[in-house]
Amino acid sequence: MKKTFTIVLLTTVVALVLTVISTPFINNHIANSIKKDLVKVSLPDKTEWIDDISSAGKLIGNGNGMQFFGAILIKSELTLEELNKYYSKYRENEWSYIVEQQVSDTIDFLNGHLKFKALKADEELINYYIVYTWGSSDYPLSELDIRGH
Repeated sequence: MKKTFTIVLLTTVVALVLTVISTPFINNHIANSIKKDLVKVSLPDKTEWIDDISSAGKLIGNGNGMQFFGAILIKSELTLEELNKYYSKYRENEWSYIVEQQVSDTIDFLNGHLKFKALKADEELINYYIVYTWGSSDYPLSELDIRGH
């Protein structure tokens, strides 16, 4: 009886620890899938892909909660308005396929200050744009990720 109790207790503890340890990896996978969805969309004419990035955690604002972010960096001869018009057909809501001009290697509106690795810090960016999407997760244990707090 004592041996069975020990095995059940040990199995329960290991399962809980593995759940907590695996949650950040699952959340990273969710953010990465958001980025992959952006990369799959064909680029407009006169536009080239430069870099892509994804992140999971508390990325903007205050309080607790997981946020999922995916983005691509593009260089285009098109205007911001033309790019917005092109990507508007892919928009599912106000938080998807947002296009903004990118003026540095850093994504400044995020708390973590993500950087595009393909760019140099002092590089002058002309005709560079970021296309990004905020995502969500149905994974019930996402909030166990310490990065969301």
